Amino acid sequence: MADLWRRNRPPALSTAVTGDAELVSRVRPLIEDGVRDRVSVVEIDTGLDRGAHFGSSHDASFEIGSITKVMTAMLFADAIDRGEVAEGTRLDELIPVRGSGVAAVTLGDLAGHRSGLPRLSSRTRDALGAAIAVAARCDPYLADLHGLLAQARATTPGPPGRMAYSNLGGALLGQALAAAAGVGYPGVLTERLLVPLGMIDTYLPVTRDGIRPGALTGYDRRGRPTGPWTMNAAAPAGGVRSTPADMARFARAVLDGAAPGMSALEPRWDADGDGRIGYCWLTNRVGERTVTWHNGATGGFASMLALDRDRQRAVLVLSNTAAPVDGAAVALLQGTISPR
Repeated sequence: MADLWRRNRPPALSTAVTGDAELVSRVRPLIEDGVRDRVSVVEIDTGLDRGAHFGSSHDASFEIGSITKVMTAMLFADAIDRGEVAEGTRLDELIPVRGSGVAAVTLGDLAGHRSGLPRLSSRTRDALGAAIAVAARCDPYLADLHGLLAQARATTPGPPGRMAYSNLGGALLGQALAAAAGVGYPGVLTERLLVPLGMIDTYLPVTRDGIRPGALTGYDRRGRPTGPWTMNAAAPAGGVRSTPADMARFARAVLDGAAPGMSALEPRWDADGDGRIGYCWLTNRVGERTVTWHNGATGGFASMLALDRDRQRAVLVLSNTAAPVDGAAVALLQGTISPR
């Protein structure tokens, strides 16, 4: 029984620590609470970056969750620049949803979470299947492209124009861009974003069979191991796996303006509270600073990428437990430590 208990007890923040000692000292008090295991933090300041790794390393492979959406959004802005699509392009111009309630939904409204689509498919069978998968600590996004399109055609959107976060919308945006490019979504992501930025260890597995060796195991907020989330056809909304080193490359390229589809970051519409949203990228005032950001959460991972574009600063936090890391990232970006 003792061995069984040891195998099932929640993990603790790793004591195997590497990286910049000063950054480690600032990070530790921000991540000590909650269920933790392996955490990587990268701080970028005017082009120079420092890392702090707790049981992790610069090349450890994490699920980044919905940070994937900003990559999809930048591919959207890039596709506009290429003349393949426009903000007003309708879904039924690209994918077979003609005659359904989602036919007239525009790509711009998908990118701004303004389409009226629900967060997830509202069909009873999909909601029940997702609930069972989550309870079993498994990936709830199992639909292939045929299944995703069936979900879309069965959906009746609400009125457009008001922000309502939608993973279904993020998935459809990515699949529509893939259709416009004539290449599957993983190919578009790789060819137009990952390769140009040198992100050779970042990939979209789509199914379990695509997961590369060495991928970390995730843990839920109670410290229980979870299955990987690869998300199949919904992968454009949250299926990317990446490393601290690659995500630092991504953050630097965004700060430098060298990444494809930079117009995705520009705020266009009102978001929740006092925030604004561009194409998936969110912007909020935090104290005296403007923070551009997106976070991610899967069944067993949490992530946050926060940018202060005015000061050319960025902070990335990747964790293989589902305990949120947003507050730690923003505190580091602001140069403050939240009170315990």
